[in-house]
Amino acid sequence: MAPPEPEVEVLTWSAFGDASRELAMLVAGSGYRPGIILGIARGGLLPAGAMAYALDVKNLFMMSIEFYTGVDERLDFPVMLPPLLSAVDIAGARVLVVDDVADTGGTLKLVKDFCAEHVADVRCAVLYEKPRSLVKCEYVWKRTGHWVNFPWSSQAPVVTHLRSSSLV
Repeated sequence: MAPPEPEVEVLTWSAFGDASRELAMLVAGSGYRPGIILGIARGGLLPAGAMAYALDVKNLFMMSIEFYTGVDERLDFPVMLPPLLSAVDIAGARVLVVDDVADTGGTLKLVKDFCAEHVADVRCAVLYEKPRSLVKCEYVWKRTGHWVNFPWSSQAPVVTHLRSSSLV
């Protein structure tokens, strides 16, 4: 007997706009003023861009992390992909790490730990946080135990590329 399908929450483009604005308002309302927004590629890039505009932050960086390989399927541990962020670029800054979801928290923990050694302060903002996340984010739009379908990743790619067997 096949395991039951996981419950799914769907975020629409319209709801994403509202969610991003509300998340930015949580950050602003707390008094935190990041000097850098660090988006986690790929899912965190759109929320990070929206947050950068809403919080009027011009310094927007990104880190690429490989962890998910499919729906609720992931590598044993997250891996940073090139180009790697230079610690010199973020030294002494107040950094807001932005991602779409804190699922296991493995990706956010990797990024937060990397930043913590170099920056004045690092905090995390996510659209969704799941109960099992290792990292409890300072700013969360919604908490859920469901799988989340985001508008940027819920459809199959228009093209597919061969992946290196070391990343799959």
